[in-house]
Amino acid sequence: MKIAIIGANGQLGTDLTEVLSPDNNVICLSHHDIEIKDIDKVNSVLSTIRPDIVINTAAYHVVPEAESFPDKAFAINGTGTLHLAKVCSDIHARLLHYSTDYVFDGKKLKPYTESDTPNPLNVYATTKLAGEHFALNYCEKSFVVRISGIYGKVPSRVKGGNFVSTMIKLAKEKPEVRVVDDEILTPTPTFAIAKNTAALIKTDKFGLYHMSCEGECSWYEFAKEIWKTLGLQTPLHPAKVKDFPMLVKRPVYSVLENANLIREGINEMPNWREALIQFLKNNPVNF
Repeated sequence: MKIAIIGANGQLGTDLTEVLSPDNNVICLSHHDIEIKDIDKVNSVLSTIRPDIVINTAAYHVVPEAESFPDKAFAINGTGTLHLAKVCSDIHARLLHYSTDYVFDGKKLKPYTESDTPNPLNVYATTKLAGEHFALNYCEKSFVVRISGIYGKVPSRVKGGNFVSTMIKLAKEKPEVRVVDDEILTPTPTFAIAKNTAALIKTDKFGLYHMSCEGECSWYEFAKEIWKTLGLQTPLHPAKVKDFPMLVKRPVYSVLENANLIREGINEMPNWREALIQFLKNNPVNF
């Protein structure tokens, strides 16, 4: 299968490339190779490559910045996805587009399935929801995959890190660390997403999917597991969301249930705690 990965040098794209390359012809595309905000460039690049499937990891995902630059966020997360969907449809390619748990408002307080109605609280989430609609409605053969709390071995190109690397850095540099215990999610390593994506794209079961690890925890519980696994000695304390400046509204509960993956018999996602321990084992940290 010929696969074009957009954002192949990013956190998720790197693991997708590693997982998919052994059995497929993978074409890695970075921002320098394709500008999804420009439909003519999208058409030129993808029409030349003629992939069987396009996997889009590109996103404007700095949540606070999106509040100040909504047009830029929509141009990438919304219109950019529309361009990909239109061109994929024209060249008869399939499309897999990643979205986010943030499309929900968190008021349900129990795991969200794909049948639950989104209600995004911020600009970032609203533009990602628009991208979902564009992908599903402009490309008949499309997958939309919502993911949650991702972390990987390669730092986020824009953010410069992830929660795990940030916690380790703080543990080295600060006399103590405080982490919120009233924001609940399911942290998920990008390698696990890449492996389950590989299984999904072997099917023709197009549509909307949730793809996060099993179980749930607060950011504080997640940090506690990092401390426990690595034997960190820096004092770690719980805090509340209200203790930190609120730059943007976020859902206090955004746990995803992989209902459609389970229904199709292709849910391969591990428990979040097991996934974290395996991630830290495979990516040793030097102190």
